[in-house]
Amino acid sequence: MTRAALAIGLIAASAWAVATFPRSVLAFLLFQGSLLHAYLAPIPRWLRVALLAAALLVLMPVIGAYNGYYLEVATQVGIFVALALGLNIVVGLAGLLDLGYVAFFAVGAYSWAIFGSPHANLIFGGGFPLAAGWFWAFLVVGLLVAAGAGVLLGLPVLRLRGDYLAIVTLGFGEVIRVLANNLDKPINITNGPKGITPISRPPVPFDVSYAEAFYFLVLAIVGVVILVNRRLEDSHVGRAWEAIREDELAAQAMGVPLVRSKLLAFACGASFAGVMGVVFSAKQVFINPESFTFLESIGVLAMVILGGMGSIPGAVVGATVVTVLNLQVLKGLSLWLNELKNAGVTVFGLSLADLPTQLEPAKYERMIFGMILVLMMIFRPQGIFPVRRRARELAGKS
Repeated sequence: MTRAALAIGLIAASAWAVATFPRSVLAFLLFQGSLLHAYLAPIPRWLRVALLAAALLVLMPVIGAYNGYYLEVATQVGIFVALALGLNIVVGLAGLLDLGYVAFFAVGAYSWAIFGSPHANLIFGGGFPLAAGWFWAFLVVGLLVAAGAGVLLGLPVLRLRGDYLAIVTLGFGEVIRVLANNLDKPINITNGPKGITPISRPPVPFDVSYAEAFYFLVLAIVGVVILVNRRLEDSHVGRAWEAIREDELAAQAMGVPLVRSKLLAFACGASFAGVMGVVFSAKQVFINPESFTFLESIGVLAMVILGGMGSIPGAVVGATVVTVLNLQVLKGLSLWLNELKNAGVTVFGLSLADLPTQLEPAKYERMIFGMILVLMMIFRPQGIFPVRRRARELAGKS
């Protein structure tokens, strides 16, 4: 009872802090920490589900009504959680190092961006954009197209492992980005580096804002993705992936179909990215190839590694930590530093106004992520929330 009261009190107090202090990084981190505590606390399952549902379905939208910035951050976190869970299937469960994962995100995004914008008139001659209601159908289209791209990537790399597999997948991701940059002639399909805009948004039911609508949509998709991941993890397919990850030759000797299992891993992981790509393009209203660079793939991979490869809670926590670190902590520090510089504050006789703009924390995002990963590999290679068996194996090796 005491633990349940503590979980409820933490969520209530942190939600009050978020609503009271606009754009407070610390308050938002406390709110997310309270959700994590509720998930991990030894309380009845029904109470855990009720607390998380109340926080995500009621408290977060209420907080967003006071300050839409928090709702925007929560939506971005949800998008990257789904991407991390998709890559977790390929890298964490099947053990296939994919450095071009953002390509599937791009495939889904461009599938709706082309047909959901007036740009399609340049290709087909008229009748576009499609009605906004087609967005829901394109969630399935994005899933299928991205899954097909995953199979196309999987076919030529079936016999590759380790570094060779990583190089080929990296090349695939760059091929998709380069195609998006250059398919503006002779037929203008992607509009090249200029990007595509305006992209239609789905019709919004009831009297809610687009920010709230996208938050609930992303939350629903993340819920489905977690459920599918859980079912796959406990199925014979998930066990086959784990066998391939641990020892491919032994798995083949035990009758695991390598070709089918690897293709299925690539297709499943890609399908989640494709769906989120459709959502991302509609939410942003504008996309261009710079949204799908190699660094985005590295960022999603960092989320999986940070949380713990093969772990569903780990992927969720890793995506949350990295996204909040990028969107709130580093950018918040940069804004705070600029405010001090504009106010003419001096520290130890040095005027902050004289500091070069290159010293802004937000510009060192990738370096900070790299340092975090190096420290994780040294002090906790299994990740924040590893799979129990994986944690025991790494503990035994050390």
